[in-house]
Amino acid sequence: MLGSGILGGVMSLWSKSMDNKKKLFEMAMVTRDQEQKAVKAARNHKNPAFQWTRRIVTLAAVFAIIVWPKIVPVFWPDVLTIVGWTAWDPGFLFIPGEDVTKFEYLKGLVITPLDTHLMSAIVGMYFGASTVKNR
Repeated sequence: MLGSGILGGVMSLWSKSMDNKKKLFEMAMVTRDQEQKAVKAARNHKNPAFQWTRRIVTLAAVFAIIVWPKIVPVFWPDVLTIVGWTAWDPGFLFIPGEDVTKFEYLKGLVITPLDTHLMSAIVGMYFGASTVKNR
């Protein structure tokens, strides 16, 4: 009789555990469906003001981050350009090495790898979003 009582308790706990897992799965599916509806609504959003806003933000970012820092040294050569990049600082003996950010003042027109990566990301975001077809 003791064995049957213990077995019944274990089976009851196991059943409740399975019910909880089922409820969690159903809640995850409902959340996934809601996320898919939100993504679909965002993709199907047809508003010319939204497209112009995206264009203005993209062009402003390109001008402020890429163009302006390149124009200033050309027309005002006395202005120094601060360039930062990451460099590897090797450790000493048992101290591990690490990436450190170094800054240096430069004169003239400076194009860094950060500029090229940022420009490709902005152009990819703008043109990539406009070339993808909605299904």
